Amino acid sequence: MPSPFLPQLSRRAVLASGLTAIGLESLAQTYPTKPIRLIVPFPPGGPTDVLARIVSGPLSERLGQPVVIENKAGASGMLGAQAVAKAAPDGYTLLVNASIHVINPSLYPKQPYDALADFSGISNLADVPLVLTVNTKSPVRSVKELTDWARNSKPALAFASAGNATSQHLCAEAFKMAAGIDLQHIPYKGSAPALTDLIGGQVQLMFDSLPSSLPFIKSGALRPLAVSSPQRAKALPDVPTLAESGYPQFNITTWYGLWAPAATTNGVIQTLARDIAAIVRAPDVRSQFEKLGAEPVGNPPTEFNAFTKAELSKWAAIVKLSGARVD
Repeated sequence: MPSPFLPQLSRRAVLASGLTAIGLESLAQTYPTKPIRLIVPFPPGGPTDVLARIVSGPLSERLGQPVVIENKAGASGMLGAQAVAKAAPDGYTLLVNASIHVINPSLYPKQPYDALADFSGISNLADVPLVLTVNTKSPVRSVKELTDWARNSKPALAFASAGNATSQHLCAEAFKMAAGIDLQHIPYKGSAPALTDLIGGQVQLMFDSLPSSLPFIKSGALRPLAVSSPQRAKALPDVPTLAESGYPQFNITTWYGLWAPAATTNGVIQTLARDIAAIVRAPDVRSQFEKLGAEPVGNPPTEFNAFTKAELSKWAAIVKLSGARVD
């Protein structure tokens, strides 16, 4: 016989559920009512920090509350990401991180969080292509000439990177596999010393973030052969893509996204996503991004979440096939 208490319990559950839904909807409608922390998991002055600061001012204006940048560097971006993963899902603690967010799981199997499940994706702020460069004293002037040189070179040509398992290193490994050539990896502690040795002729080529390499390209110290993105970079309109250079499936960029903790209400996520889309497409912000070699994106949460999932799989395959390891 059914318990006489079940209908009453059921009504209470429905009522509680309804009140919860009303509470969440109310939160979304009144958000925000206090300052928002924007966690950058790298030191001040780097590309993630610079892009976050460009966006934070306009976001503060649109939301009517201060947006405070907090640099929480360490463990290849994982320290700051962990802080956001464990924060209250109320929209007041957000993460700006680079694509390393979905590369780290392949390099650090015992992360203190799940890069997908513990976050609610908001939007991709910008894509930054990597650019393949050689010293201007090099006879190489195209990707084909480079691969021909690599196939006939003994010992193997040396390529520089900002360190083991960085996006520069992994992009070069992906290019090696796509081209079927052998290259010797020379890791450095950052882009600056790697670029110095490339310019000095100690190494023969390098994939690097466009903002880092652009000043040396403009000064004539480096010759760009191709960019890694599917479209040409606005900062280098005459430089072909790797897809145009014989590798039609090649599509690797460093990108910068915005996340909230998992379980953040959809209303808050949508509010932030709409504002970010408007901000990155505004002429003044677009201009600042493009001066850095960054292409504004501002895609919606569903698209961004699907993108990050695909990126995690793509980088996992590159790491596995290349055998790349962190220092």
